Amino acid sequence: MRVSIVLVLLALVTQAAADPPDSSAQERSRERALSGLDDVSRQFQALSERVEPAVVAILATGYQPLQQGDAPGSGLVTRRQAGGSGVIVDADGYVVTNLHVVEGASRIRVRLPIPVDADAPGRSVLKQLGKVVGAQVVGFDRETDLAVLKVAETGLPFLPLGDSDGVRTGQLVFAFGSPLGLENSVTMGIVSAVARQLRPEDPMIYIQTDATINPGSSGGPLVNAAGEIVGINTLILSQSGGSEGIGFAAPSNIVRNVYQQIKLNGYVRRGQIGVHAQTITPVLAEGLALGRQWGVVLGDVYPGGPAARAGLQIGDIVIGLDGKAMENGRQLDVNIYRAPVGSTVTLDVLRGQERLSVPVVVVERSDDINRFFPMVSPDQNLVPRLGMLGIELRPEIAAMIPGLRSQSGVVVAARAPDAVYGRVALAPGDVIVSVNGQAVANLGQLRAAIDRMKPSDSVVLQVERRGQLQFLAFELD
Repeated sequence: MRVSIVLVLLALVTQAAADPPDSSAQERSRERALSGLDDVSRQFQALSERVEPAVVAILATGYQPLQQGDAPGSGLVTRRQAGGSGVIVDADGYVVTNLHVVEGASRIRVRLPIPVDADAPGRSVLKQLGKVVGAQVVGFDRETDLAVLKVAETGLPFLPLGDSDGVRTGQLVFAFGSPLGLENSVTMGIVSAVARQLRPEDPMIYIQTDATINPGSSGGPLVNAAGEIVGINTLILSQSGGSEGIGFAAPSNIVRNVYQQIKLNGYVRRGQIGVHAQTITPVLAEGLALGRQWGVVLGDVYPGGPAARAGLQIGDIVIGLDGKAMENGRQLDVNIYRAPVGSTVTLDVLRGQERLSVPVVVVERSDDINRFFPMVSPDQNLVPRLGMLGIELRPEIAAMIPGLRSQSGVVVAARAPDAVYGRVALAPGDVIVSVNGQAVANLGQLRAAIDRMKPSDSVVLQVERRGQLQFLAFELD
């Protein structure tokens, strides 16, 4: 696309610069061509000047394992500095970026652009370095690779989140950020695809673009010609490590949902209705005599779930959700998990020759790794030497973990905010059952067992993870 845009511009220049016979009509035509080209250029400049004040550079400092040849298990950590991009979405200092930009960081700083007067006489073309301020993580969502930061500044320039459902293939878009540390960079391209799923069962869909995205661009905004955020630049596919014109951005409607929930609650709650939705393929349609070769069929309706209580059945064909056509199973899943927990959605369903509209209550997804986050606090639930926040396995907690075998223990609710990367491979939702063979039933027992140990002592945690018991062995730091 970048080549085609250049060719179009060159064609305009060639047409305008041609030396036609002396004629007033041809002279006016050349002037109009030059004027049109200049208008396009000025519009791009105006867009950049409007967007850039809301785009920030992010400086993250943390720790990572020290690599020594082919032996990463040295037990040593080294200081790591990483950079990325972000965008201000609220004048009160809320910044959206990618989780992978700040994950594991013990210190996060944001460089805010310095406002400039574009019309000031004698203004230098070299931009001043922006103001560096500290930032705190308000919350994050691992499934979408998004994080929300907060800086102690107000009255900041910000960009509105646009409607990514209105994005179309071929639409002109612009990527802003700090690729390879080069702040205030902008690239131009088109939307290559509006809903790209990178893996068959990936819960995320992306906007694909050929606008140049490189390391350091992550977290920056993908904007439309109106200056609205239509995506957050997240990743690229590349054989060289650099941009090859295949970049992906998290759609703004997903970003809005994550941002608003984190701003309100500190974490993301996802909805579900208790079904397994599958995309209809020609083979599936022929084998089941469905009568249509596209759309969504319910492969399962979980007993006792909201969908079962609403009367939905296995084999029902879902053709719409709240009036919006459903074309594949992932689209249905994504639109349901974006619905507020406790709300009601209406599914338009075909069952044989009958067409039904079925209202279903949305409940919280039970496998969400962030579901324990609001139940803990660093003051009361921290286990410092394990770098985690834990909660006792009470009956109401056990009910939130499907297929649980353990009757007592400590549930890992989250990693500690300042946890240093180490050998303890605990994950949210794990249940710690014992320490070196001694059962632990609550946080007090877990802390006491860990605190009795000296640095370099061997520790073996028995952990239940997704219904499977396993041992995690490491040396205590």
